[in-house]
Amino acid sequence: MPTISSLGVGSGLQSESIISALMSVERKPVELLTAETASIKTQLSSVGKLQSLVSAMSDKAGAISSVTLWGQTAVTSSDGTIVSGSTTTGATPGRYSVTVSQLASSQTVTTATALPSSSSQLGDGVLQIELGTWNGASFTGSGSPVSITIGSDDTSLASIRDKINDADAGVTATIVNDANGARLSIRSDATGAENGFKITATENVDDNDATTGLSVLGYDAAVVGTPMALNQSAGNAKAKVNGIDVESKTNTLTGVSDNLTLTLTKETATPVEVVVASDNEAVKAAISEFVTAFNELATYIKDQTKYNAATKTGGPLQGDRTTIGLQWQLRGVINQGSSASSTWSRLSEIGITMKQDGTLTTSTSALDDALANPEELRKLLATDGADTGASGFMDRFKDLGKAVLGEDGSLETLHTSLEAHIERNDDRQDQMEDRLVRTEARFRAQYEALDTSMAKLNALSSYVTQQLAALG
Repeated sequence: MPTISSLGVGSGLQSESIISALMSVERKPVELLTAETASIKTQLSSVGKLQSLVSAMSDKAGAISSVTLWGQTAVTSSDGTIVSGSTTTGATPGRYSVTVSQLASSQTVTTATALPSSSSQLGDGVLQIELGTWNGASFTGSGSPVSITIGSDDTSLASIRDKINDADAGVTATIVNDANGARLSIRSDATGAENGFKITATENVDDNDATTGLSVLGYDAAVVGTPMALNQSAGNAKAKVNGIDVESKTNTLTGVSDNLTLTLTKETATPVEVVVASDNEAVKAAISEFVTAFNELATYIKDQTKYNAATKTGGPLQGDRTTIGLQWQLRGVINQGSSASSTWSRLSEIGITMKQDGTLTTSTSALDDALANPEELRKLLATDGADTGASGFMDRFKDLGKAVLGEDGSLETLHTSLEAHIERNDDRQDQMEDRLVRTEARFRAQYEALDTSMAKLNALSSYVTQQLAALG
Protein backbone atom coordinates (compact mmCIF):
# COMPACT_ATOMS: atom_id res chain seq x y z
CA MET A 1 0.00 0.00 0.00
CA PRO A 2 1.23 3.55 -0.73
CA THR A 3 2.06 5.90 2.23
CA ILE A 4 -0.92 7.93 3.49
CA SER A 5 -0.20 11.62 2.80
CA SER A 6 -3.18 13.03 4.70
CA LEU A 7 -3.56 11.82 8.26
CA GLY A 8 -6.92 10.14 8.99
CA VAL A 9 -7.81 9.31 5.37
CA GLY A 10 -6.94 5.63 5.74
CA SER A 11 -8.27 5.11 9.24
CA GLY A 12 -11.12 7.56 9.32
CA LEU A 13 -9.78 8.99 12.59
CA GLN A 14 -9.52 12.78 13.22
CA SER A 15 -5.75 12.44 13.53
CA GLU A 16 -4.91 16.16 13.19
CA SER A 17 -7.32 17.07 15.99
CA ILE A 18 -5.97 14.26 18.17
CA ILE A 19 -2.34 15.37 17.62
CA SER A 20 -3.29 19.03 18.27
CA ALA A 21 -4.95 18.06 21.57
CA LEU A 22 -1.98 15.92 22.57
CA MET A 23 0.48 18.73 21.75
CA SER A 24 -1.63 21.19 23.74
CA VAL A 25 -1.14 18.96 26.78
CA GLU A 26 2.56 18.57 26.04
CA ARG A 27 2.94 22.37 25.73
CA LYS A 28 1.52 23.12 29.21
CA PRO A 29 4.96 23.18 30.93
CA VAL A 30 6.21 25.69 28.34
CA GLU A 31 3.20 27.93 28.92
CA LEU A 32 3.74 27.77 32.67
CA LEU A 33 7.40 28.63 32.17
CA THR A 34 6.47 31.57 29.90
CA ALA A 35 4.05 32.90 32.51
CA GLU A 36 6.70 32.53 35.21
CA THR A 37 9.23 34.44 33.09
CA ALA A 38 6.74 37.27 32.51
CA SER A 39 6.14 37.48 36.26
CA ILE A 40 9.89 37.55 36.99
CA LYS A 41 10.38 40.29 34.40
CA THR A 42 7.72 42.34 36.18
CA GLN A 43 9.57 41.78 39.44
CA LEU A 44 12.85 42.76 37.78
CA SER A 45 11.30 46.00 36.55
CA SER A 46 9.99 46.72 40.05
CA VAL A 47 13.40 46.05 41.59
CA GLY A 48 15.01 48.38 39.04
CA LYS A 49 12.59 51.18 40.01
CA LEU A 50 13.23 50.39 43.67
CA GLN A 51 16.98 50.75 43.12
CA SER A 52 16.43 54.10 41.43
CA LEU A 53 14.32 55.40 44.32
CA VAL A 54 16.83 54.18 46.91
CA SER A 55 19.61 55.92 44.98
CA ALA A 56 17.61 59.18 44.89
CA MET A 57 16.92 58.96 48.64
CA SER A 58 20.59 58.24 49.36
CA ASP A 59 21.72 61.15 47.17
CA LYS A 60 19.40 63.58 48.95
CA ALA A 61 20.63 62.34 52.32
CA GLY A 62 24.20 62.75 51.09
CA ALA A 63 23.48 66.34 50.09
CA ILE A 64 22.44 67.10 53.67
CA SER A 65 25.57 65.35 54.97
CA SER A 66 27.76 67.52 52.76
CA VAL A 67 29.87 70.19 54.45
CA THR A 68 29.10 72.39 51.45
CA LEU A 69 25.46 72.74 52.48
CA TRP A 70 26.25 73.77 56.05
CA GLY A 71 28.91 76.21 54.85
CA GLN A 72 26.44 78.16 52.70
CA THR A 73 25.50 81.69 53.65
CA ALA A 74 22.88 84.11 52.39
CA VAL A 75 23.09 87.89 51.94
CA THR A 76 20.27 90.26 52.74
CA SER A 77 20.30 94.00 52.02
CA SER A 78 18.11 96.71 53.50
CA ASP A 79 17.95 98.20 49.98
CA GLY A 80 18.81 95.83 47.16
CA THR A 81 18.37 98.61 44.59
CA ILE A 82 21.51 100.26 45.97
CA VAL A 83 23.68 97.44 47.29
CA SER A 84 23.29 93.68 46.80
CA GLY A 85 25.64 90.87 47.67
CA SER A 86 26.60 87.26 47.18
CA THR A 87 28.82 84.79 49.01
CA THR A 88 30.78 81.65 48.30
CA THR A 89 31.49 78.72 50.60
CA GLY A 90 33.42 79.80 53.67
CA ALA A 91 31.93 83.27 54.01
CA THR A 92 31.86 84.49 57.58
CA PRO A 93 28.53 85.68 58.99
CA GLY A 94 28.58 89.39 59.73
CA ARG A 95 26.89 92.79 59.35
CA TYR A 96 28.09 95.60 57.09
CA SER A 97 27.09 99.24 56.78
CA VAL A 98 27.65 100.43 53.21
CA THR A 99 27.44 103.92 51.69
CA VAL A 100 28.16 104.58 48.01
CA SER A 101 29.65 107.94 47.11
CA GLN A 102 30.55 107.16 43.49
CA LEU A 103 29.85 104.43 40.96
CA ALA A 104 32.53 103.18 38.59
CA SER A 105 32.34 104.87 35.19
CA SER A 106 33.78 104.70 31.69
CA GLN A 107 35.29 107.70 29.91
CA THR A 108 33.07 109.05 27.14
CA VAL A 109 33.96 111.77 24.62
CA THR A 110 31.88 113.13 21.75
CA THR A 111 32.61 115.34 18.74
CA ALA A 112 31.82 118.92 19.73
CA THR A 113 30.21 119.83 16.42
CA ALA A 114 27.54 117.77 14.70
CA LEU A 115 28.10 116.70 11.09
CA PRO A 116 25.26 116.62 8.54
CA SER A 117 25.10 112.80 8.50
CA SER A 118 27.06 109.60 9.16
CA SER A 119 28.28 109.71 5.56
CA SER A 120 29.96 113.08 6.05
CA GLN A 121 33.67 113.03 5.14
CA LEU A 122 36.43 114.02 7.56
CA GLY A 123 39.72 113.25 5.84
CA ASP A 124 42.51 110.70 5.89
CA GLY A 125 45.31 110.28 8.39
CA VAL A 126 46.04 108.33 11.59
CA LEU A 127 44.17 108.06 14.88
CA GLN A 128 46.20 106.97 17.90
CA ILE A 129 44.26 105.74 20.94
CA GLU A 130 46.04 105.15 24.25
CA LEU A 131 44.48 103.81 27.44
CA GLY A 132 45.60 105.12 30.82
CA THR A 133 44.77 107.24 33.85
CA TRP A 134 43.95 110.94 33.90
CA ASN A 135 45.01 112.93 36.93
CA GLY A 136 43.61 116.31 36.12
CA ALA A 137 45.39 117.31 32.89
CA SER A 138 48.13 114.75 33.40
CA PHE A 139 47.85 111.42 31.60
CA THR A 140 49.72 108.20 32.41
CA GLY A 141 49.49 105.54 29.75
CA SER A 142 49.01 101.91 30.73
CA GLY A 143 50.09 100.23 27.52
CA SER A 144 51.13 100.66 23.93
CA PRO A 145 48.99 103.08 21.89
CA VAL A 146 46.90 101.62 19.07
CA SER A 147 47.30 103.31 15.69
CA ILE A 148 44.36 103.31 13.28
CA THR A 149 45.03 104.29 9.68
CA ILE A 150 42.19 106.14 8.00
CA GLY A 151 42.64 105.79 4.23
CA SER A 152 41.23 108.06 1.55
CA ASP A 153 38.38 105.57 1.03
CA ASP A 154 37.51 105.40 4.75
CA THR A 155 36.96 109.04 5.63
CA SER A 156 33.19 108.97 6.26
CA LEU A 157 32.04 109.19 9.86
CA ALA A 158 30.51 105.68 9.59
CA SER A 159 33.71 104.19 8.14
CA ILE A 160 35.85 105.79 10.86
CA ARG A 161 33.50 104.37 13.50
CA ASP A 162 33.92 100.89 12.03
CA LYS A 163 37.71 101.24 11.83
CA ILE A 164 37.87 102.22 15.51
CA ASN A 165 35.67 99.29 16.55
CA ASP A 166 37.72 96.83 14.52
CA ALA A 167 40.99 98.01 16.07
CA ASP A 168 40.41 96.41 19.50
CA ALA A 169 41.76 99.53 21.17
CA GLY A 170 39.70 99.17 24.36
CA VAL A 171 37.06 101.65 23.24
CA THR A 172 33.79 101.50 21.31
CA ALA A 173 32.61 104.14 18.86
CA THR A 174 28.96 104.87 18.07
CA ILE A 175 27.15 107.51 16.04
CA VAL A 176 24.45 109.51 17.79
CA ASN A 177 21.90 111.25 15.56
CA ASP A 178 19.57 114.07 16.55
CA ALA A 179 17.97 117.12 15.01
CA ASN A 180 21.36 118.81 14.75
CA GLY A 181 23.02 116.00 12.80
CA ALA A 182 25.42 113.15 13.54
CA ARG A 183 28.05 112.99 16.29
CA LEU A 184 30.70 110.35 16.93
CA SER A 185 30.78 109.17 20.55
CA ILE A 186 33.69 107.09 21.87
CA ARG A 187 33.46 105.21 25.18
CA SER A 188 36.01 103.04 26.98
CA ASP A 189 34.96 99.40 27.14
CA ALA A 190 35.76 98.97 30.84
CA THR A 191 35.03 101.11 33.86
CA GLY A 192 37.60 102.39 36.30
CA ALA A 193 40.08 105.26 36.49
CA GLU A 194 42.75 103.20 34.72
CA ASN A 195 40.56 102.89 31.64
CA GLY A 196 40.58 106.51 30.54
CA PHE A 197 42.00 107.26 27.11
CA LYS A 198 43.67 109.92 24.95
CA ILE A 199 43.16 110.31 21.20
CA THR A 200 45.77 111.86 18.93
CA ALA A 201 44.55 112.71 15.40
CA THR A 202 47.17 113.27 12.68
CA GLU A 203 46.00 114.40 9.25
CA ASN A 204 47.91 113.45 6.12
CA VAL A 205 47.37 117.03 4.89
CA ASP A 206 47.12 119.24 7.97
CA ASP A 207 45.28 122.54 7.56
CA ASN A 208 46.22 123.49 11.14
CA ASP A 209 42.52 123.82 12.00
CA ALA A 210 41.44 121.52 14.86
CA THR A 211 37.79 122.01 13.98
CA THR A 212 38.03 120.45 10.51
CA GLY A 213 39.07 117.13 8.99
CA LEU A 214 40.27 114.20 11.06
CA SER A 215 41.49 116.60 13.74
CA VAL A 216 37.95 116.91 15.15
CA LEU A 217 38.42 113.42 16.67
CA GLY A 218 41.36 114.37 18.88
CA TYR A 219 41.05 114.39 22.68
CA ASP A 220 43.66 115.53 25.20
CA ALA A 221 42.58 117.03 28.52
CA ALA A 222 45.93 118.85 28.70
CA VAL A 223 45.10 120.81 25.55
CA VAL A 224 42.88 123.82 25.96
CA GLY A 225 40.02 123.61 23.49
CA THR A 226 40.62 119.94 22.69
CA PRO A 227 38.29 119.08 19.77
CA MET A 228 36.22 116.31 21.37
CA ALA A 229 34.11 117.14 24.41
CA LEU A 230 34.35 115.10 27.61
CA ASN A 231 30.95 113.76 28.61
CA GLN A 232 32.10 111.49 31.41
CA SER A 233 35.42 110.78 33.07
CA ALA A 234 36.68 107.31 33.85
CA GLY A 235 36.43 106.71 37.57
CA ASN A 236 36.52 104.05 40.25
CA ALA A 237 33.60 103.05 42.41
CA LYS A 238 33.98 104.55 45.89
CA ALA A 239 32.20 103.38 49.00
CA LYS A 240 32.51 103.07 52.74
CA VAL A 241 32.14 99.61 54.30
CA ASN A 242 31.78 99.83 58.08
CA GLY A 243 33.39 103.26 57.83
CA ILE A 244 36.38 102.05 55.79
CA ASP A 245 36.99 103.67 52.40
CA VAL A 246 37.10 101.14 49.56
CA GLU A 247 37.59 101.58 45.80
CA SER A 248 37.06 99.32 42.81
CA LYS A 249 37.48 99.81 39.08
CA THR A 250 34.09 98.13 38.67
CA ASN A 251 30.84 98.36 40.59
CA THR A 252 31.52 94.90 42.00
CA LEU A 253 33.53 94.82 45.21
CA THR A 254 35.02 91.32 45.07
CA GLY A 255 36.41 89.90 48.29
CA VAL A 256 35.54 93.00 50.29
CA SER A 257 35.29 90.53 53.18
CA ASP A 258 35.98 86.79 53.37
CA ASN A 259 34.20 85.31 50.34
CA LEU A 260 31.76 88.24 50.20
CA THR A 261 31.09 90.23 47.03
CA LEU A 262 29.07 93.45 47.00
CA THR A 263 27.47 94.93 43.90
CA LEU A 264 26.84 98.68 43.81
CA THR A 265 24.03 100.01 41.66
CA LYS A 266 23.22 103.47 42.99
CA GLU A 267 24.92 106.29 44.90
CA THR A 268 23.62 107.04 48.38
CA ALA A 269 24.71 108.87 51.50
CA THR A 270 22.32 106.81 53.63
CA PRO A 271 23.93 103.61 54.92
CA VAL A 272 22.61 100.33 53.55
CA GLU A 273 22.67 97.41 55.98
CA VAL A 274 24.03 94.19 54.48
CA VAL A 275 23.79 91.03 56.59
CA VAL A 276 25.61 87.74 55.93
CA ALA A 277 24.08 84.79 57.79
CA SER A 278 23.83 81.02 57.55
CA ASP A 279 21.59 80.03 54.64
CA ASN A 280 18.76 78.34 56.54
CA GLU A 281 16.57 78.28 53.45
CA ALA A 282 19.11 76.09 51.65
CA VAL A 283 19.09 73.65 54.57
CA LYS A 284 15.28 73.62 54.68
CA ALA A 285 15.12 72.99 50.93
CA ALA A 286 17.59 70.10 51.22
CA ILE A 287 15.58 68.52 54.05
CA SER A 288 12.36 68.94 52.06
CA GLU A 289 13.94 67.23 49.05
CA PHE A 290 15.08 64.33 51.24
CA VAL A 291 11.61 63.90 52.78
CA THR A 292 10.08 63.87 49.29
CA ALA A 293 12.56 61.23 48.08
CA PHE A 294 12.02 59.10 51.22
CA ASN A 295 8.24 59.28 50.84
CA GLU A 296 8.39 58.26 47.19
CA LEU A 297 10.47 55.22 48.19
CA ALA A 298 8.23 54.30 51.14
CA THR A 299 5.06 54.64 49.05
CA TYR A 300 6.52 52.53 46.25
CA ILE A 301 7.50 49.73 48.63
CA LYS A 302 4.01 49.78 50.12
CA ASP A 303 2.35 49.58 46.68
CA GLN A 304 4.65 46.82 45.43
CA THR A 305 4.20 44.58 48.48
CA LYS A 306 0.47 45.02 49.21
CA TYR A 307 -2.24 42.38 48.71
CA ASN A 308 -5.48 43.29 46.93
CA ALA A 309 -8.27 41.34 48.62
CA ALA A 310 -10.81 42.28 45.94
CA THR A 311 -8.77 40.87 43.05
CA LYS A 312 -6.96 38.35 45.25
CA THR A 313 -3.65 39.41 43.74
CA GLY A 314 -0.44 40.69 45.31
CA GLY A 315 1.99 43.32 44.13
CA PRO A 316 5.05 42.23 42.12
CA LEU A 317 7.20 42.25 45.27
CA GLN A 318 4.54 40.98 47.68
CA GLY A 319 6.23 38.61 50.12
CA ASP A 320 9.74 39.41 48.84
CA ARG A 321 12.09 39.20 51.82
CA THR A 322 14.62 41.66 50.41
CA THR A 323 12.02 44.40 49.88
CA ILE A 324 10.37 43.84 53.25
CA GLY A 325 13.81 43.85 54.84
CA LEU A 326 14.60 47.20 53.23
CA GLN A 327 11.35 48.61 54.57
CA TRP A 328 12.32 47.60 58.10
CA GLN A 329 15.84 48.96 57.63
CA LEU A 330 14.46 52.39 56.67
CA ARG A 331 12.28 52.46 59.74
CA GLY A 332 15.14 51.19 61.86
CA VAL A 333 17.28 54.19 60.93
CA ILE A 334 14.60 56.52 62.25
CA ASN A 335 13.76 54.49 65.36
CA GLN A 336 17.35 54.31 66.64
CA GLY A 337 18.39 57.42 68.53
CA SER A 338 21.61 59.31 67.80
CA SER A 339 24.20 60.61 70.25
CA ALA A 340 25.80 62.91 67.66
CA SER A 341 24.09 66.02 69.05
CA SER A 342 24.00 67.11 72.67
CA THR A 343 20.66 68.86 72.07
CA TRP A 344 18.54 66.32 70.18
CA SER A 345 18.63 62.56 69.70
CA ARG A 346 15.67 61.89 67.38
CA LEU A 347 14.28 63.36 64.18
CA SER A 348 10.88 63.90 65.81
CA GLU A 349 12.50 66.47 68.10
CA ILE A 350 13.28 68.71 65.13
CA GLY A 351 9.88 68.22 63.49
CA ILE A 352 10.41 65.19 61.21
CA THR A 353 8.05 62.36 62.17
CA MET A 354 6.80 59.14 60.56
CA LYS A 355 3.09 58.66 59.84
CA GLN A 356 1.19 55.39 60.07
CA ASP A 357 1.61 54.75 56.33
CA GLY A 358 5.42 54.84 56.69
CA THR A 359 5.95 58.25 55.09
CA LEU A 360 7.53 61.29 56.75
CA THR A 361 5.99 64.64 57.56
CA THR A 362 7.74 67.86 58.58
CA SER A 363 6.66 70.47 61.10
CA THR A 364 7.80 73.81 59.71
CA SER A 365 7.71 75.59 63.06
CA ALA A 366 9.71 72.87 64.83
CA LEU A 367 12.30 72.83 62.05
CA ASP A 368 12.59 76.62 62.15
CA ASP A 369 13.26 76.43 65.87
CA ALA A 370 15.95 73.81 65.28
CA LEU A 371 17.58 75.99 62.61
CA ALA A 372 18.19 78.59 65.29
CA ASN A 373 20.93 76.20 66.46
CA PRO A 374 22.48 75.20 63.11
CA GLU A 375 25.61 73.59 64.52
CA GLU A 376 23.71 71.09 66.69
CA LEU A 377 21.28 70.46 63.84
CA ARG A 378 24.21 69.70 61.56
CA LYS A 379 25.55 67.22 64.11
CA LEU A 380 22.18 65.46 64.41
CA LEU A 381 21.86 65.09 60.63
CA ALA A 382 25.32 65.04 59.12
CA THR A 383 27.79 63.57 61.64
CA ASP A 384 29.85 60.65 60.31
CA GLY A 385 30.30 58.83 63.61
CA ALA A 386 32.44 55.87 64.60
CA ASP A 387 29.32 53.69 64.71
CA THR A 388 25.64 53.88 63.85
CA GLY A 389 24.58 55.25 67.23
CA ALA A 390 27.09 58.11 67.01
CA SER A 391 26.22 59.01 63.40
CA GLY A 392 23.75 61.58 62.11
CA PHE A 393 20.48 60.41 60.56
CA MET A 394 21.28 61.56 57.03
CA ASP A 395 24.68 59.90 57.20
CA ARG A 396 22.88 56.67 58.13
CA PHE A 397 20.43 56.92 55.26
CA LYS A 398 23.27 57.64 52.85
CA ASP A 399 25.20 54.61 54.10
CA LEU A 400 22.11 52.39 53.92
CA GLY A 401 21.59 53.35 50.29
CA LYS A 402 25.20 52.57 49.43
CA ALA A 403 25.00 49.25 51.27
CA VAL A 404 21.89 47.86 49.53
CA LEU A 405 22.95 49.18 46.12
CA GLY A 406 26.56 48.03 46.31
CA GLU A 407 28.04 45.09 44.44
CA ASP A 408 27.14 42.68 47.24
CA GLY A 409 24.12 44.68 48.41
CA SER A 410 20.73 43.06 48.89
CA LEU A 411 19.01 44.88 46.02
CA GLU A 412 21.87 44.29 43.61
CA THR A 413 21.93 40.61 44.60
CA LEU A 414 18.18 40.34 44.06
CA HIS A 415 18.46 42.05 40.69
CA THR A 416 21.23 39.69 39.60
CA SER A 417 19.30 36.65 40.86
CA LEU A 418 16.17 37.58 38.90
CA GLU A 419 18.18 38.12 35.72
CA ALA A 420 19.81 34.69 36.16
CA HIS A 421 16.40 33.10 36.74
CA ILE A 422 15.08 34.59 33.50
CA GLU A 423 18.13 33.32 31.63
CA ARG A 424 17.64 29.81 33.02
CA ASN A 425 13.98 29.87 32.05
CA ASP A 426 14.86 30.94 28.54
CA ASP A 427 17.32 28.05 28.25
CA ARG A 428 14.74 25.57 29.58
CA GLN A 429 12.12 26.94 27.21
CA ASP A 430 14.44 26.46 24.25
CA GLN A 431 15.06 22.86 25.36
CA MET A 432 11.33 22.22 25.75
CA GLU A 433 10.58 23.64 22.32
CA ASP A 434 13.14 21.26 20.79
CA ARG A 435 11.53 18.33 22.64
CA LEU A 436 8.05 19.37 21.48
CA VAL A 437 9.20 19.35 17.86
CA ARG A 438 10.47 15.81 18.28
CA THR A 439 7.33 14.75 20.16
CA GLU A 440 5.03 16.06 17.42
CA ALA A 441 7.14 14.30 14.80
CA ARG A 442 6.79 11.05 16.76
CA PHE A 443 3.01 11.43 17.05
CA ARG A 444 2.70 12.07 13.34
CA ALA A 445 4.84 9.04 12.51
CA GLN A 446 2.70 6.85 14.77
CA TYR A 447 -0.59 8.04 13.30
CA GLU A 448 0.77 7.79 9.80
CA ALA A 449 1.64 4.12 10.49
CA LEU A 450 -1.84 3.63 11.96
CA ASP A 451 -3.41 5.09 8.83
CA THR A 452 -1.38 2.74 6.63
CA SER A 453 -2.33 -0.29 8.71
CA MET A 454 -6.00 0.70 8.76
CA ALA A 455 -5.97 1.16 5.00
CA LYS A 456 -4.56 -2.36 4.53
CA LEU A 457 -7.15 -3.82 6.89
CA ASN A 458 -9.94 -1.96 5.11
CA ALA A 459 -8.74 -3.34 1.76
CA LEU A 460 -8.55 -6.88 3.20
CA SER A 461 -12.05 -6.51 4.67
CA SER A 462 -13.41 -5.48 1.30
CA TYR A 463 -11.72 -8.46 -0.42
CA VAL A 464 -13.09 -10.97 2.13
CA THR A 465 -16.54 -9.47 1.80
CA GLN A 466 -16.37 -9.84 -2.00
CA GLN A 467 -15.21 -13.47 -1.76
CA LEU A 468 -17.95 -14.40 0.66
CA ALA A 469 -20.49 -12.80 -1.59
CA ALA A 470 -19.15 -14.81 -4.55
CA LEU A 471 -19.46 -18.10 -2.61
CA GLY A 472 -23.03 -17.30 -1.82
